[in-house]
Amino acid sequence: MKRKFWNWIKNDVGGEEERTLVLNGEISDETWYGDEVTPALFAKELNAGSGNITVWINSPGGDVFAAAQIYNMLMEYKGDVTVKVDALAASAASVIAMAGTTVLMSPVAMMMIHNPITVAIGDSKEMQKAGEMLEEVKEGIMNAYEIKTGMDRKKISHLMDAESWFNAKKAVELGFADGILHEGEDTEDAAGEKELEGLMFSRTAVTNSLLTKLIPKKPEAKVPIDQLEKRLQLLSH
Repeated sequence: MKRKFWNWIKNDVGGEEERTLVLNGEISDETWYGDEVTPALFAKELNAGSGNITVWINSPGGDVFAAAQIYNMLMEYKGDVTVKVDALAASAASVIAMAGTTVLMSPVAMMMIHNPITVAIGDSKEMQKAGEMLEEVKEGIMNAYEIKTGMDRKKISHLMDAESWFNAKKAVELGFADGILHEGEDTEDAAGEKELEGLMFSRTAVTNSLLTKLIPKKPEAKVPIDQLEKRLQLLSH
């Protein structure tokens, strides 16, 4: 039996069953095609109970189609789905996060979105077909982001092109999350704490910045002192 990247935890609190879904690790396409771990089994476990559920996510992403199936199942679930990003919701895992009725991020968590990636072998026509397929996959991913954030599709596309990373506050500012875990909780040092800054950066921007520093700058044009003196003499006549 292949290892599942998801696990259900059931707690009986006050006579009512509370269920927590833990998505931890890489979302693998192999996981879906084992005899024991299939989308049908996931749906069966999801619908084995009722009521609201909590989904904890800590994943670098993985297979986008497996993520799409989880996203659809959670979107169709009758109860409320609270998504809590533990440490990382990157790539395909960020798509799953968009299924949350409420999405909360740990103050130290990160979210990343980027363009879909694949490996293709063949001639120019095969490469063209692969490119067209990736564009269609991107459009589907953008649908999930657009529904959650209400953001303009062109802006979403630019963020994906740049491989954008958000800290918790920036994710909230952009609409990818609704709140930050533990925010507002009373602590002894709360009054002196600095407000968390919204931070976003892209791999493209970081790469360009690094290349700019590595590429030698063109030497500044300099005039020899003797030629400068001759020019000044000409100007004085």
